[in-house]
Amino acid sequence: MPRTLRRACLLACLLCLAGCAFTRPGPPDPELKRLAGQMLLVGFRGAEPAPGTPQELPILGQIAALNLGGVILFDRDAALKSPERNITSPEQVQRLTAALQAAAKSAGAPALFIGVDQEGGRVQRLRAARGFPETPPASELCSVGDPGPALAAGTQVGATLAGLGVNVDFAPVADVNVNPQNPAIGALGRSFSADPAQVAACAGAFARGLKSQGVLTAAKHFPGHGSSTTDSHLGFTDVTATWTEAELLPFRELTRQNLADMVMTAHVFNARLDEGQPATLSRPVIHGLLRQGLGFGGVVVTDDLQMRAVSAHYGLKEALRLAVQAGADVLLIGNNLDFDAGIAAKAVDALMELVAEGQLSPERLRESAARIRQLKTKLAMP
Repeated sequence: MPRTLRRACLLACLLCLAGCAFTRPGPPDPELKRLAGQMLLVGFRGAEPAPGTPQELPILGQIAALNLGGVILFDRDAALKSPERNITSPEQVQRLTAALQAAAKSAGAPALFIGVDQEGGRVQRLRAARGFPETPPASELCSVGDPGPALAAGTQVGATLAGLGVNVDFAPVADVNVNPQNPAIGALGRSFSADPAQVAACAGAFARGLKSQGVLTAAKHFPGHGSSTTDSHLGFTDVTATWTEAELLPFRELTRQNLADMVMTAHVFNARLDEGQPATLSRPVIHGLLRQGLGFGGVVVTDDLQMRAVSAHYGLKEALRLAVQAGADVLLIGNNLDFDAGIAAKAVDALMELVAEGQLSPERLRESAARIRQLKTKLAMP
């Protein structure tokens, strides 16, 4: 290579390196980082808050430091296989939720989403053994085709949650009981009916009951988990051969009637909807089918991103990237199947890295934050 050509190549390389140095991502924008915190809803360990003492729960400091959007409560610790987690008695839950909201208020942050799975039957975190009123499973609330029992159950659950300071119920289940042996839905009695129209009526009644008490609803699991033959908690769940469009009917009705404050996605894979990703991480499913197809403009919440259908195949950063790109607003990390005391900070940092790398746009985070902010205006309503 001639000397002049070598010099030209060297100069070009130096200019390229200089350009790279000038475009190196800087520190995250503080306001954007706070918006990212609002997109997270995480689980934590501990039942007694003990603010201002050496025993203070770490989550209280994380709420303030990270501007967390919400938390989820569990009665059992799955990772430890322990019956102790966040719930021991009604009085204790009241103390806990009050301290959680106080931490947000003192930091000048928006009110928290404080959520729980209180469907009834096998899936309810507040149980009679600890002093709470229990609810029958969905399968028993709609058996005679009358939505009245579902309305009564939803009203009772809503009153219980509101009295405890819990403002989000991850319910109703809008899955159709296509496969009664389904280990995640049918076999647990979580579906109201095998008839999509009946599911829509009874899930809608349960949602009305919750909303009458000021508790937000989260219709789940979109676009339908009722036909699966495996459990997405445990691994890859393919519904390509079993899912039908009839499973959309309950979600269509709940969103049309404004009974779904949130819609929770399913970790089910359906090659007919997306050949590459499960629903939670799928833009054709969330942005295409839910937002454009059903016209849902509200908050989309993921199912727990630690469930094995996701966590066994994607790292945290990749799962967050795909979920946000797909159109999810609230990123639920139960922190229970696996526990990491620093998971919230890691998730915020991952979102900021994705923005710095150009894989997520600041506008996309602002879009979700605006939906969350709008929904949170309902939290103060009676």
